[in-house]
Amino acid sequence: MATFLSSVHDLYQRFSTQESDLIRHAIALVDSRDNNQSSRPRGLDVALNLLKLNVDIETTLAAILSDSRLSGYPLEPEFGPLVASLVKNVQQLNSINIYTDSFANQTAQVEVLRRMLLSTADDIRALLIKLAYRLARLKNLAQEEPQMRHFIAKETLDLYTPIANRLGIGQLKWALEDYAFRYLEPENYVFVARQLENKRIYREECIDSFIEKLKAVVATSNMPVEIKGRPKHIYSIWQKMQRKNLPIEELYDLLAVRVVVLDISQCYEVLGIVHQLWASIPKEFDDYIANPKTNGYQSLHTVIIDAEKNRIEIQIRTRGMDDFAELGLAAHWRYKEGSKQNIATEKSIASLRKLLEEKDGDTLRANFRTELFADRVYVLTPEGKLIDLIKGATPLDFAYAIHTDVGHRCRGAKVNGCIVPLTYQLKTGEQVEILTVNDIAPNSNWLDPNLAYLKTPRAINKVKAWLKLQGKDKHYLLGQQLLDKEVIRLGLKNDFQARLLHHFKLSNVDKLYIALGCNIISSRQLNYALIEVGGKKRQVKTRKTTQTKAQILEITVDGKDNILTHFAQCCHPHADDELTGFISHSNGIAIHRKDCVNISSLSDEKKRQLIEVRLKEREA
Repeated sequence: MATFLSSVHDLYQRFSTQESDLIRHAIALVDSRDNNQSSRPRGLDVALNLLKLNVDIETTLAAILSDSRLSGYPLEPEFGPLVASLVKNVQQLNSINIYTDSFANQTAQVEVLRRMLLSTADDIRALLIKLAYRLARLKNLAQEEPQMRHFIAKETLDLYTPIANRLGIGQLKWALEDYAFRYLEPENYVFVARQLENKRIYREECIDSFIEKLKAVVATSNMPVEIKGRPKHIYSIWQKMQRKNLPIEELYDLLAVRVVVLDISQCYEVLGIVHQLWASIPKEFDDYIANPKTNGYQSLHTVIIDAEKNRIEIQIRTRGMDDFAELGLAAHWRYKEGSKQNIATEKSIASLRKLLEEKDGDTLRANFRTELFADRVYVLTPEGKLIDLIKGATPLDFAYAIHTDVGHRCRGAKVNGCIVPLTYQLKTGEQVEILTVNDIAPNSNWLDPNLAYLKTPRAINKVKAWLKLQGKDKHYLLGQQLLDKEVIRLGLKNDFQARLLHHFKLSNVDKLYIALGCNIISSRQLNYALIEVGGKKRQVKTRKTTQTKAQILEITVDGKDNILTHFAQCCHPHADDELTGFISHSNGIAIHRKDCVNISSLSDEKKRQLIEVRLKEREA
């Protein structure tokens, strides 16, 4: 309790009187609400986790006010638009509950989910709060059931520590890893912790003695240096034990020191001094300054043996190299050098690091919205699989991302359970279901950029390839579909075909289909011909107009067009009938008459698949 009160006191001390008053108001506001979720972290606990990171007042307030007890409370009038926006963004991050136990064995899906979390953050500070929230969640995890403890810990290692790693927030990364390791492998955690504690005082004495001697020698050369011991973290030690297959006592870097100097020449000068004073282990020397790692990391590494036969690892680097090493923790997620996303990532990380180091960040806050994955959307299949698409992607793009065959057969889509046009622009977090037909029949209109059916190059190329290969078969199929649709709409009988061939002076029906599919015979010409050879007037009601103007039937489903529809064969519906639509899961929307026997006999559950359909005519 005393430690908690001391931390709260330190929190107030960091800010001005006016800012501290806002913090007190925020805490009082949260405390005034009923707490029905005792296992969830309090906003104040989240803010205290950020205390050592020197965050700004807006981030501190947002951390406190992101408490679940304030859900729905209007924050902007009391705390301003920035804080309200940050809280909303944190709540959006907290609402992403997609991770399941099955993700543990799906590396690619875990990576997509990480990117989804990053893309959801409008402001990097929201990610920082989310990480601090997760740390507070882990600290309270002991009171929960074992299954939940294991799940939260595994999710932390899979999702949140890599994000902390990427942002270079070492303090949060190490704390998240150690807590998660404690719940995932308690026996191994206790083993490493006891081994470290048993020799903690001895290790500290060794490090202090080494630093004192090195500082004394370096001082004679008037070289400004910073020498410090490096803290060891239980999870990183365990990982190294597994990776190198070594017992803990044989790890070199349990005793570790970092030396930071002004320039490269001083790095080698300090290295010479160290090797003169202490014996070194040659095979453990690495010159990452002359030969940087593939991610750009630079430093000198050496291991020496002191008078008591202790092995001490020493890292020697410049201030710039040390700063880069902090940012380079994200190396496993880096993109090609100079790419748009790499530049945006480095800019965002640098901005975050600078904000954490400076108390006055007003000039930075104006441009602090993230550019991380701003050109991506992440959507879900009905089974919960994440699909990564470019911004502006449509359900048709999604279909081709699932499988080429699904794209070729796509004729409709549902987003979050609702029918949408195939031109609908998907948003991150939405669930998409594709309605397919049995026939493979991509439409050439899908390639028209003005119609905006497709956005992704992969989908566009798949459609182009199919259309190129089909030739006459494609035109035959398109023509057949066009003719069948018009025949059903006009209610014609099967004896029209011979007269239609005679009308267009064609020898067989195959040539008729191909001519229609190639648009050699237009839909307007077909409409006139069918009315003439069918020997009947137009079957649909029209406004007052001359018989010489063709009419085109427009179909809208639930207020939307671009939806796959077909007229049911059971009741032969016409435009002037009272109509309804039945959502099928494989063949789009079937249009029936409302008095159709099949519709009236549907079960109550099936009737939920009925949807409003409207037909109207316009001039061609």
